[in-house]
Amino acid sequence: MMMNKIELSHLGYTVYHEKLENGLNVYVLPKNDVNNIYTTFTTNYGSNEVEFIPIGEKKMIKVPLGIAHFLEHKMFEQENGEDPFKFFGERGSDANANTNYFKTTYLFSGPEFFDDNMNFLLDYVQSPHFTDQNVEKEKGIIEQEIKMYQDNPYSRMYEAILANSLTNNPMKNPVIGNIKSIKQITKEDLYACYNTFYHPSNMFVVVTGNVEPTQVFDLIKENQAKKEFPKEQSIVIKDFKEPDTVKKKEEVINMSVTIPKVAIAYKINCNKIKGYEPRRVRQYLSLFFDIKFGATSIINEELRETEVVTDSINGFTIDAISHSIGGVIAETKHSEEFLKSVKQEITKRNVSEEDFERKKKTMISSLLFMSDNIFGLNNNLVHYLNRYQEIIDNIYDEIKSLNIKEFNDIIEQLDFNNYNTVIIKSKDA
Repeated sequence: MMMNKIELSHLGYTVYHEKLENGLNVYVLPKNDVNNIYTTFTTNYGSNEVEFIPIGEKKMIKVPLGIAHFLEHKMFEQENGEDPFKFFGERGSDANANTNYFKTTYLFSGPEFFDDNMNFLLDYVQSPHFTDQNVEKEKGIIEQEIKMYQDNPYSRMYEAILANSLTNNPMKNPVIGNIKSIKQITKEDLYACYNTFYHPSNMFVVVTGNVEPTQVFDLIKENQAKKEFPKEQSIVIKDFKEPDTVKKKEEVINMSVTIPKVAIAYKINCNKIKGYEPRRVRQYLSLFFDIKFGATSIINEELRETEVVTDSINGFTIDAISHSIGGVIAETKHSEEFLKSVKQEITKRNVSEEDFERKKKTMISSLLFMSDNIFGLNNNLVHYLNRYQEIIDNIYDEIKSLNIKEFNDIIEQLDFNNYNTVIIKSKDA
């Protein structure tokens, strides 16, 4: 496939793209006014994919929760004993990896030894080495990581919001899994996931920084030409239907906290809003919760002045595929009063055009700021490629076109009747 160009006209950048013979997509955004290079290697495989038909088989299987994150950990253990972190560190580069609900990304950044780093990244991610022994060893490490998250009240709250909001959506489960599920993972499970989701046709490379696109493409082509991969096949993942109602209305969690943490989360079906694409609905929904419950909101000021909350409230939205979850979190000793205030405020759907335009400008500023460095640029490209299978080249124009008329039309259609509350308080309270 020939190299093609994708113009990000609002930012003044060009993304160069080529799809290799083995199906791997490579994207390069040169930014020659910096002395650094940031590279990511991503598979469209995250914690949500736990029920699927393995490549080469006919029957759907269900693997233990947390296996995508577990697999990410195991990719750093190579058969020859070479440590990827040490390899990159010796070349003055940083390396890491991360897994979320939708993807797993391996990365490095550094101004020198790009060819060595690029080849090594491709080689270690494409060289799985799972044994009964190294799988068992990893279980103890991840068990400690799970316990660490369970000791964090905000991590527990976030997990509870999703678990109580969602019924069938796999986002109801923590990315990391749980201690019981981790203990069930076998090397056979890992290979089934790897062979299905780590095929080049389900992966992509994004390079941003001081590079020359043609040289990057030639380097990756040469690396991939030395390897053999199975024929590209379609991946079959179990579909799910998610109801609009929440799974659980309220939950109280006892932890070692001085001041209770309280959250209320609304579950909204973005596909039911007539006349608008779901992504457009999410943009307006994000604006709504930011205006109503952000740090500069009227209710935040009122709740702080009356000492209902100890600090600023935090409005948030979560993209949960068919639905969005919008909510508010606060530290408060007056949970009933806080929840009553939020419920009252949510019914006041109209916002001033002045507030709307101010928040819209903030969104544009954030986009431009994030796109001014190679890390923000890369992360944005990875997000769009993973979630939408394409680069959204007009996102700036999309945000600029947001208007108060559409905002009011969409907000009026939203159903705020499906919500759940989570309270984390002291065991002694």
